[in-house]
Amino acid sequence: MEPGELDFFWLSGYDKAVKCLIIFTYMRDYLKNFLIIFFCFVALAAVVGLFWGNGAAKSEQIGIGKLIEEINAGQVKKVVVQGDMLLVTLKDTAARAQEAKKEARDSFGSILENYGVPPEIRNSLEVEVKDDSSWKVWAGTLLPIILPLLLIMAFFYFMSRGVQGMNNKAMGFGQSNPRQAKPDDQDRKTFVDVAGAKEAKEELVEIVDFLKNPKKFSEMGAKIPKGVLLTGGPGTGKTLLAKAVAGEAGVPFFHMSGSEFVEMFVGVGASRVRDLFSKAKKAAPAIVFIDEIDAVGRRRGAGLGGGHDEREQTLNQILVEMDGFEPNSGVIVMAATNRPDVLDPALLRPGRFDRRITIDMPDIKDREEILAIHAVGKPLASTVSIRKVAERTPGFSGADLANLLNEAAILAVRRGLKQVSEAEILPSIEKVLLGPERKSRVISDHDKKMTAYHEAGHAIVGYLLPNCDPVRKVSIISRGTAGGYTLKMPLEDKHYHTLAQFKDDLAMSLGGFVAEKMIFGADKISTGPSSDLRNATQLARNMVTQYGMSDILGPRTFGAHEEMIFLGREIHEERDYSDKTAEIIDDEIKRLIGEAMREAEKVLTTNRDRMEKMVAVLLEKETIEQEEIKAVMGEELKKDSAVVATA
Repeated sequence: MEPGELDFFWLSGYDKAVKCLIIFTYMRDYLKNFLIIFFCFVALAAVVGLFWGNGAAKSEQIGIGKLIEEINAGQVKKVVVQGDMLLVTLKDTAARAQEAKKEARDSFGSILENYGVPPEIRNSLEVEVKDDSSWKVWAGTLLPIILPLLLIMAFFYFMSRGVQGMNNKAMGFGQSNPRQAKPDDQDRKTFVDVAGAKEAKEELVEIVDFLKNPKKFSEMGAKIPKGVLLTGGPGTGKTLLAKAVAGEAGVPFFHMSGSEFVEMFVGVGASRVRDLFSKAKKAAPAIVFIDEIDAVGRRRGAGLGGGHDEREQTLNQILVEMDGFEPNSGVIVMAATNRPDVLDPALLRPGRFDRRITIDMPDIKDREEILAIHAVGKPLASTVSIRKVAERTPGFSGADLANLLNEAAILAVRRGLKQVSEAEILPSIEKVLLGPERKSRVISDHDKKMTAYHEAGHAIVGYLLPNCDPVRKVSIISRGTAGGYTLKMPLEDKHYHTLAQFKDDLAMSLGGFVAEKMIFGADKISTGPSSDLRNATQLARNMVTQYGMSDILGPRTFGAHEEMIFLGREIHEERDYSDKTAEIIDDEIKRLIGEAMREAEKVLTTNRDRMEKMVAVLLEKETIEQEEIKAVMGEELKKDSAVVATA
């Protein structure tokens, strides 16, 4: 008995009902094929019947009595006897041929004699006897019987074949269907097509070298790694690197997604794992790539899914296949995930995944290389600087950069241009960050003015405080869920942040709230700053509880964050501190936010005239770039006001 059949034997009533539904789904295809064949038979019968019917319609049907009258009257020229049919040809050439039917046991001569036709007329009549065509006899005799039988047999044949195929499909759930990369694939990727991630590429090049030249490693006593785990944020190029390995390796490359192992039937995932590794071992040396392995590799023992959790059984089988009693030589397992923190520890130990390759967000040099690759095939204007675009896109992943240039190309087509210029690339950066512009959104003059003061408050505080990133753009045009936005970007990539930077960022985040309160009054504060307040509160909490930036609480963290394994998001925080400490944490958060508000209010009060000037420009142009911001603020103001703001 196959494993799939044994699993099906223990199916619950619900699962059997689901299987019946699956069988019914497959039956529709076979029933459709049967109906097509059935209607083909009907059409063929109609054509044949029409052909025979037209042949019969050419002759006039008469009775024996009328035929005898015509013979006695001398009108008949010739009679052809064919079986029980009499084909009559009249002397009148304009007359239509006639047919008469006689009894099969009576001869034509005896009929003439019985009807009293004179001998001289019988002798003068031309009579020809023909044998009836055998195929017509057989067709006329057997077709009425055979055709229905054939239709019934065809019906049962297709039904039995369909049920057999559906049974194989239902019982074949335990078989894996891995896709194998083809060396001649048009979309074949190599390491040349992957920019950045130099260390990751070096590790993977070594894996490919292991497979191509195992002898030079074995001579040094080195063993081929059993598993390689690619980790990194979404869009950093994990799957792209796997494709590059498939393109570079001269060995079979099987790839599946983690979600393809698990089905509703018990044991299907484990059976598919066994089948996948069995195919890989037969093709060894080979590479098996499992994308999004966290779908089946999450930590066991969560207590979810009942005592017989299908995901746990699938994971157990993966662990055994990678490093169990049976050797798994010649097969390298590659996997990718952006959630390595939820994977089971047994999956990460040496002997399973020997190498863990972390792919970080690209730095400015990597972004420049990635943009150069994705710019191939796009007619960029000579004024476009890839370096400048890389500077404007900190924190962008490789997928974001590809989407950025694609959006710029789409925008150029929409504008009817032949080249992609900077005027299309820069708006596309904001589209990727915030969403498309909503210029058609109708807002009142009051709301527009309030948005202008709000964004001017952000921009002026961010421009004047020395530890804030440079303000690149201010706009009151709605994008995505934002009513307006102030775009700031660092001059270079940052890997660490200081307390001074966090404090200035807090002040800038609250600049819009302070500006609205200053201009419109405390009783007319709108809901616009809600997102700023939420972000500022979260930043202040992280400063206190995670970064140890509180003088009162000291350098320690507060709260152990736990995650529900199968929900994939943080829903619980274990408090490892007392209620008194929680009160101090709240006081520290309040203090940081209060200091930031006072700092923002100080800057805006001192530079009230610059804020009014920027608001006027925003109401007129709706969007101002970095150079215009400098013109509004004045270059000499940067140094003087910075001293005032931080005094």
